[in-house]
Amino acid sequence: MSNQKLGLWSSTALVTGNMIGSGIFLLPASLALYGGISLLGWFFSSLGAILLATVFGYLSELLPNSNGGPYAYTKVSLGEFPAFLVAWGYWVSIWSTNAAISVALVGYLAVFFPILASSSLAAIGTGLFFIWGMTWLNTQKIQTVGFVQLLTTILKIIPIFLIGFVGIFYIKAGHFLPFNLSGESNLSAITTTMTLTLFAYLGMESATIPSENVENPESTIRKATIRGTLIAVVVYILSSVAIMGIIPAEILANSSAPFADAAGLFWGQTAKYLVAFGAVVSTLGALNGWILIQGQIPMSAATDNLFPRIFKKINKNGSPAIGIALSSILVSILMMFKYSESLVAAFTFMMTLSTLSVVTPYIFSTASLAILVFEKDGVKHRKTKLLLAFLAFCFSIWVIIGCGKDVVFLGFILLMLGIPFYVLLRKDREISR
Repeated sequence: MSNQKLGLWSSTALVTGNMIGSGIFLLPASLALYGGISLLGWFFSSLGAILLATVFGYLSELLPNSNGGPYAYTKVSLGEFPAFLVAWGYWVSIWSTNAAISVALVGYLAVFFPILASSSLAAIGTGLFFIWGMTWLNTQKIQTVGFVQLLTTILKIIPIFLIGFVGIFYIKAGHFLPFNLSGESNLSAITTTMTLTLFAYLGMESATIPSENVENPESTIRKATIRGTLIAVVVYILSSVAIMGIIPAEILANSSAPFADAAGLFWGQTAKYLVAFGAVVSTLGALNGWILIQGQIPMSAATDNLFPRIFKKINKNGSPAIGIALSSILVSILMMFKYSESLVAAFTFMMTLSTLSVVTPYIFSTASLAILVFEKDGVKHRKTKLLLAFLAFCFSIWVIIGCGKDVVFLGFILLMLGIPFYVLLRKDREISR
């Protein structure tokens, strides 16, 4: 049966592919409003991502066969209601992420089809086409999904590395000045840009979620999670420095395809189209991976009777097809709703909402590690793991502060909307007993 499961390379590709997607390709435009200080935001979000990836790596060793990742870890260590909040918050984050990815995908397709930049109807129709195309793909066998993820991950890293390595020779130091363009204090600007850039790292926990479909999960998941995150760190920081040093901030802030525009500046139109194609492949890979995850999380919760039973129904390929489709409906609605704003503004909003929503699973996961370290016998390096959990918890709180009051308010409302569903599901279980 091992040949039907995800190995180390496919699992690493799932982690890296889910991270390296729309975030890196559109983030430079969102960060341009802050100036060179956003590089410090990248530095701190990278440290936080490595902390969290290590937390998930340790959790996967302690609970190697717990399908559902953060949800499963929370249920074992903290109980049913916190686990429900994790599943609900993570689910909200996933469909917010997929809406943001769809916006970024359309932005880069506009390089080839300019009508997508001027017609909201054409843009929405294109976004819906790819959302539902990837939804169909994820109802197929998981080996097919894994192969697509591995292929798109390889194809997407090539243009990013090219821009990063070649771009450093075209950097103009003056493009990083003034260092803080935001008009806010340095600490406030660093906090905001750290939160924005963390979006690019969401997905570091991807390999922990379909753990029953992973070969040797007790070692493969940890290696894939840490390796995938480190690959993303190198790619992100190198390419971000290059992009910001090549394109002036005032131009970058209005770009719907920053990497393609950068390539066009020093290689011409042909390079612009090649890099735009790489960005399209990248966002497709990210959309593929995240749609896989958007079915797995509610399925795990539904198996434990914490989500409606319809989410745990699987098709002949073992895919939670109905759950994936229901989630894609929400993705479609959010994308259409936010397309009334500019592309960069819509992307920034959905990116921040997604980051805030996933902080709930991250906080509970850090608490789960601390609890499991005490409860399980024979755990090595207890003090180190406790310190790691504490630092990752503090970082998660910092992220919440960086999201801003408006997004925090909306995120809180969305999280609380899940509670009535929990109450109804619990009442149904008690009646059925």
